[in-house]
Amino acid sequence: MIKEFKEFIARGNVIELAVGLVMGQAFTAIVTALVDSIIMPLIVALTGQANVEKLTMEIGSASIKYGAFLQAIINFFLISIALFIVVKVINTLTKKNKPAPEDTPVKAPTVEEYLAEIRDLLAEKAEK
Repeated sequence: MIKEFKEFIARGNVIELAVGLVMGQAFTAIVTALVDSIIMPLIVALTGQANVEKLTMEIGSASIKYGAFLQAIINFFLISIALFIVVKVINTLTKKNKPAPEDTPVKAPTVEEYLAEIRDLLAEKAEK
């Protein structure tokens, strides 16, 4: 059982998953810091209010806190936009560092070559 556990842990997929989780958590911290430290203060400067979380609606004796839902949607879009910008910058930087592939034209076979191939295949089939 210990041997099987060692094989399981040593698999590339498990290690890649662990690295991906750690990198994802670190990347989440970067995006959250970007949203909380840069984007949200800009929104506060423009609108005067940072969130709508405290908005509620009273229906009878029930209090519907729709502001929390709206704030979650706003946070989702802000984080999505920030993430898109960060990934776009990373893709642009990595694309610039890659050498451009050389354009080598692919030579398509001619009709004569196709016919010769068919002739050879028919000859092989006739010999069998």
